[in-house]
Amino acid sequence: MTAGSRFQRQVAVVTGAGSGIGRATAAAFAAEGASVVVADVVIEGADDTVGAITAAGGTAVSCLTDVADEEAVKVMCEKA
Repeated sequence: MTAGSRFQRQVAVVTGAGSGIGRATAAAFAAEGASVVVADVVIEGADDTVGAITAAGGTAVSCLTDVADEEAVKVMCEKA
């Protein structure tokens, strides 16, 4: 991953980032220099996304999050 700089020193929180459009969005933010919080209801998918981002030279952490659960969202925000 050739890191861009548009989002250097920024944190991107991407929900649904364990697969599909969310995963692509997380990767795009990372490619532009953001540190990414990869949130999903399926932690294995989130972990896979983090693995792909870090393997490409980016920075990311996974977070098990159901956006319908207020406490889970609070935990996600604390990770960010």
